Amino acid sequence: MKTAVTTPQSRCIAGIARADITPPVGIYHRMWGAATHERAEGVHRPLTATALWLEARDRDPAKRHLVLALDHCILDSLAMNAVRTRAAAAVSLDVDQVRVCLSHTHGSGWMSPSRSHLPGGELIAPYLESVAGTCANLAIESQSQSQPATILYGTARCDLAAHRDAFDEPRQHFVCGFNPEGPADDTILLARVIADDGRTLGTIVNYACHPTTLAWENRLISPDFVGAMREVIEAETHVPCVFLQGASGDLGPREGFVGDPAIADRNGRQLGYAALSGLTALPTPGTRFEYSGPVVSGATLGTWEHRMLSRSELERQASWDMVRLVVELPYRADLPTMEETRRQRSHWEKEEAAAQAANDADRARDFRARVEQMTRQETRLLALPAGKSYPFTVTLLRLGEAVGIFTPGELYQSFQTSLRSRFPHLALVIAPLTDDWQPGYVPAKEAYGHGIYQDIIAAVASGSLEYLIEEVGRAIEAFPPQAAPRE
Repeated sequence: MKTAVTTPQSRCIAGIARADITPPVGIYHRMWGAATHERAEGVHRPLTATALWLEARDRDPAKRHLVLALDHCILDSLAMNAVRTRAAAAVSLDVDQVRVCLSHTHGSGWMSPSRSHLPGGELIAPYLESVAGTCANLAIESQSQSQPATILYGTARCDLAAHRDAFDEPRQHFVCGFNPEGPADDTILLARVIADDGRTLGTIVNYACHPTTLAWENRLISPDFVGAMREVIEAETHVPCVFLQGASGDLGPREGFVGDPAIADRNGRQLGYAALSGLTALPTPGTRFEYSGPVVSGATLGTWEHRMLSRSELERQASWDMVRLVVELPYRADLPTMEETRRQRSHWEKEEAAAQAANDADRARDFRARVEQMTRQETRLLALPAGKSYPFTVTLLRLGEAVGIFTPGELYQSFQTSLRSRFPHLALVIAPLTDDWQPGYVPAKEAYGHGIYQDIIAAVASGSLEYLIEEVGRAIEAFPPQAAPRE
């Protein structure tokens, strides 16, 4: 019989700070090809930036890390680097010690300088400058508030996320939408940050689900379901909740692609209450739940109790290791060329103009979306490094019995399910869309060759995700060994 249940823990120095980064109403907002508006017309809920300062207990300056969680969909690499550089300089960190993690809300709008010529685009550059300044201030605040703490990790379950590679039988092609028959990882990896004096400093929710409740009909700046999720948790805990998007390339909300903010709030409450159940179940730091023996009553009862960990176990939970891994992912052989992309965009622009001249609003909208697809394809191609492969950089941060895995791009759910299955004794915090959104989607091998959206726009070849999983797994195994938890 298993006689102990362990809770993964990290003993460190931690601090959390929060700020509002809501863009001004009127800023360029069009995130969806099917959208007919350009500017944001209001605010559903504020967008936030949350800073999580992490430092080893020995206060070695080389063992510090700043995680900035921003409510945005995608940011250009230049904007990401500006945030990282400003924040790093504010607290004397190296840029490689700063992570910028995006929630991926599609209600934030596309804050790219490449959109500056469009209506509301003139507000993008000053807005991004203000975000970089805010993040620098958050870095200072989170560091100043940091103190000895323990991070306790647990899991909960929520079926908000659903598989979204769906085959439309009557039309014989794939669509990106709710597939009730597809697999969907419902794991919430969560954590509570508890100071040594017993106060909760903050919580962490790591969940994989595209924030695409709100789509082309929505004209409001919104964090999507993430906003209401945080509200539920923070109303109970009275401390900031850090949301980290998981590997959600093939996962989205069961009910999504709508214009009603109330549905986004309902989705968020569903996730928030599920996360709260797991947070509530976490034990006291520095303890393990152990079988303490039989007690004879009407029946012979098996009793359990929380017992304090040994000094060596507490020391293990304070270990700190960081590795930066560059995995070369080959580009696909049929990657579109810039010339072909621009030719197709010109074609769709002519089709849109003809539909408008014929007062055919539906066709004009569809052709406008095609133009937008080619514009975004051009943006992706321009952002890809030259050569035959993409240098995919992964940052692995091991804190005690947890490993943070920070990657760029949008990964399919098998990235997290495979690694968590391989390392069941570690709390794996999976955070794609960190530091860069390129190379875009990294789908599972079986998603290629069927006309699935994520395959069509993926820059890397089939098999890239599986190779990446293996390389990251090897890197985790290469960390200095720790004693296995007692069971």
